[in-house]
Amino acid sequence: AAALRRLNSAVQYVPYRGALRPRSALRLVRQYDIVADCSDNVPTRYLVSDACVLAGKPLVSGSALRLEGQLVVYNYRGGPCYRCLFPRPPPPDAVTNCADGGVLGVVTGVIGCMQALEVLKIASGMGSSFNRYMLMFDALEGRFRNIKLRPKKADCAVCGDSPSVTCLQDYEAFCGSSATDKCRAVQLLPSGDRISVQRYKELLDGRVPHVLLDVRPQVEVDICRLEHAVHIPLRKLEEKDEESLQHLQKRICEEKQRTDDQTSVPVYVVCKLGNDSQKAVKILQELPAKEFGSVLAKDIKGGLMAWATKIDSTFPQY
Repeated sequence: AAALRRLNSAVQYVPYRGALRPRSALRLVRQYDIVADCSDNVPTRYLVSDACVLAGKPLVSGSALRLEGQLVVYNYRGGPCYRCLFPRPPPPDAVTNCADGGVLGVVTGVIGCMQALEVLKIASGMGSSFNRYMLMFDALEGRFRNIKLRPKKADCAVCGDSPSVTCLQDYEAFCGSSATDKCRAVQLLPSGDRISVQRYKELLDGRVPHVLLDVRPQVEVDICRLEHAVHIPLRKLEEKDEESLQHLQKRICEEKQRTDDQTSVPVYVVCKLGNDSQKAVKILQELPAKEFGSVLAKDIKGGLMAWATKIDSTFPQY
């Protein structure tokens, strides 16, 4: 609000301190003619869209991730709402926000300017065509595309002919994730399949035989890594890449020689935040024992960022 006042002091800016909640969203939305959604999490997107439908307000929605952006105008002139396009939220572990995946600031600037343009067009009576089309922006290719949207759904839960959603609900419970744009922490494994960075440091200092598997993308490994880690990107594990799995099996066998083949060698999996490492552990646990042998895998909670904050303050954070 302070930055906007410096640009134009003639406009009234009313900041609301705190996260948008179901108990207050409808009251706030009803005070305005147009709403712009600039949030970066799924629960807030459902909350804002439902509030706009119940209040009868158009919603100019923008999103950006990495080098791509999208723009849609929901609930406008008979067009669809957010739930028409996405009736159910995606699994929490399948969602990537900007804190997790990163975003180029210029992309958010482009999409933000496009949102502002559509708000002005709607407010002035010119109207917007993005209630029928989704704007897709590819910054890498420098390309804009318009994708035709499905029409408003007659059976939509909130804007349909017989809506089942007539009041705002618990959207964090509905989506299975928190309404925050901060780095997410998902829980995909039981506690017995996870260890803390402090416990891993004890194993490392005690020279306990094991294999450390880093499943981050190569670009992140190039930023920082633990030197003794074996690097296999999660994508390679998901594809069951034979060369990668054989490389891992070879490292396990080499480490097992240190134990005189008396015990199995555990594989501790690490990533940036401890989310992808859980996915990797589930993949390793499901590998056929006849082909790859029995793999005892656990993930390191909090990943390398927890290592940087709790174990080694000199380790780079990114």
